[in-house]
Amino acid sequence: MKHLLLASLLGSAIALSTSAMAADIKDLEAAAKTEGAVNSVGMPDDWANWKGTWTDLTAKYGLVHMDTDMSSAQEVAKFDAEKDNASADIGDVGAAFGPIAVTKGVTQPYKPTTWDQVPDWAKDKDGHWALAYTGTIAFIVNKKLLHGSEVPKSWADLKTGKYKVTIGDVSTAAQAANGVLAAAIAMKGDETNIAPGLALFTELAKQKRLGINNPTIQTMEKGEVEVGVVWDFNGLSYKAKMANPDDYVVLIPSDGSVISGYTTIINKYAKHPNAAKLAREYIFSDAGQINLANGNARPIRADHLKLPPEVQAKLLPNEQYKNVTPIKDPAAWEKTSKALPQQWNEQVIVEMQ
Repeated sequence: MKHLLLASLLGSAIALSTSAMAADIKDLEAAAKTEGAVNSVGMPDDWANWKGTWTDLTAKYGLVHMDTDMSSAQEVAKFDAEKDNASADIGDVGAAFGPIAVTKGVTQPYKPTTWDQVPDWAKDKDGHWALAYTGTIAFIVNKKLLHGSEVPKSWADLKTGKYKVTIGDVSTAAQAANGVLAAAIAMKGDETNIAPGLALFTELAKQKRLGINNPTIQTMEKGEVEVGVVWDFNGLSYKAKMANPDDYVVLIPSDGSVISGYTTIINKYAKHPNAAKLAREYIFSDAGQINLANGNARPIRADHLKLPPEVQAKLLPNEQYKNVTPIKDPAAWEKTSKALPQQWNEQVIVEMQ
């Protein structure tokens, strides 16, 4: 009898909690509709298919949207500089910038209803930031330009090829810095010890096989990139847009890589705070997560989603991610990444002279 009573009480509590949550969402939707607009930074239409989310938010809630594209550092600086004259409500920043924004005191928290399905490593316990999608460092390989070498499947393979490996500008691009970290992780380093990654790229520089131009769709179409080090979602997006996509292969290096991602931050001073919170709520919903997957970005709730087959086909197979490692100590990586440009110049660039 006690068990039946307990089960009944639990069921009632869950039902009450669910109905309260639904009521809260209805209130949020109403408040957002009243605000009528949401202004973003760093969330352009063609990055991770943000266009799909903005289109949905306009259609469902009548929110007028405008985006200004900028880097993660610029977004945090903008929130801080404008304060009560805020022109931005929400931004999308690299994982390392979530904690930085919180430290600067420019964010406000909001936990979407799917919060429990976001891994602990990928969110702030108070709800100031949470990764909506992940990026894992991958290779994009132009099979036509390998000079007789095999397609590299691992960081170790890069040492013996005849092709040039293009990583980009480590001093300014988070993607390139994470490429060095990924190589270090594959060779038993970590966010406090990137020496193994630096050693690999130093060796490539000595062999005159290192490219430091950014691997972009433009440089790839010009034939300037033989093997590029990129986020998986960028590689997949570039491949899909190529005139001859079958010339390219995108893969996660089998000996290890780093998984990070991007988080929304809601401006503490937002003029449309409810619209910004509703945007985050939608981004973490099934529909919002599928939108991101449509943009080749791996949704943070991938393990809890049933993606349509045509959307799943835009992502790499799950088994390619078995050796990827999240950044365990973001503060340590922030410190290491600040020191990286000087180390890169002193150890790697000097070999290219």
